[in-house]
Amino acid sequence: MHEDVGSVAVDGARVDAPSHASESRPSALGADELVRMYRAMVLTRTFDAKAVALQRTGRSGTFASSLGQEAVAVGIGSAMGADDLLVPSFREQGAQFMRGVEPAELFSFWGGDERGSDFAAQRRDFPIGIPIGTHVAHAVGAALAMQLRGEPRVAVCVFGDGATSRGDVYESMNYAGIRRLPVVFVVNNNQWAISVPRARQSAAATLAQKATACGFDGVQVDGNDVLAVRSVVGDAIERARRGGGPMLVEALTYRLADHTTADDASRYRPDDEVSAQWRNDPVARLRGRLVHAGVWGRDREEQLLAECAAVIEAAVEEYEARRPESAAAIFDSLYAVLPVAYAAQRAELIQRGETDG
Repeated sequence: MHEDVGSVAVDGARVDAPSHASESRPSALGADELVRMYRAMVLTRTFDAKAVALQRTGRSGTFASSLGQEAVAVGIGSAMGADDLLVPSFREQGAQFMRGVEPAELFSFWGGDERGSDFAAQRRDFPIGIPIGTHVAHAVGAALAMQLRGEPRVAVCVFGDGATSRGDVYESMNYAGIRRLPVVFVVNNNQWAISVPRARQSAAATLAQKATACGFDGVQVDGNDVLAVRSVVGDAIERARRGGGPMLVEALTYRLADHTTADDASRYRPDDEVSAQWRNDPVARLRGRLVHAGVWGRDREEQLLAECAAVIEAAVEEYEARRPESAAAIFDSLYAVLPVAYAAQRAELIQRGETDG
């Protein structure tokens, strides 16, 4: 399912768009909502830069940046209802921030502290899913529970283009189609699955068309236009909420950063390709729209950058001030009742900690 409609250039003017773009419907949103989304995108980019810096200086673990992909996550987050369920992969910081997750919590997660996944304000959403594609089955299971309970809720599951090559993803989508479950699948197609380009992952003309074999619709959207993402994902969510079943949304964007801080994309990706993609920067694109509409200027931009920097610096201080957990905590979420053998190991770790202390 394709739509040939307009999109927005970096300078905010409306232009003809390729077939993968979708209608942004800017008239449906007020200036306050546009600014809210822009703030979320800037906060996400500020968080990403700091997370990379923390890893480079040995103060955090391996991190996956969403540089260049902020519109996908923020568009999803702004489209979801408060009671819906987000099942993220590992580049959805923008959606998580919009849904109440704190930057300090995500810093803790990437620093190796699983308490960072115990979101204080957002108790329903799933934590970050690192294994490729396995969380799609979890989203489908949650959607099945919603259907059986008669709840007017929708699960929104996000994964990358590389994940669509895994059996877990197809099998999960197939079951969702059979049961017409209230779930929306979003492919964050950033053109690269680590060092493997999209063209070598699948011979399919689009990833969206993979939904056809599962019995439901797939659609492509301009993943660099946050309003287009919000519109298409929002329509899919409301359709699922009304009992219309699942949908697959392929958001076309680009990974401007390395795959993770453990990767060096310059080994397999030409610099001129990356440079060319900066022309589609989603943050600059929304800023251009705001400026074009007369609701944004240099003073507000500088104020926002300072505000986001302060929020992230405070989050870093909170993260680094948090006392590490005991090694024995590794056992605490394994079983409702810990088996005898593991209980003995836990007791030994606690004893060692007390002795070392």
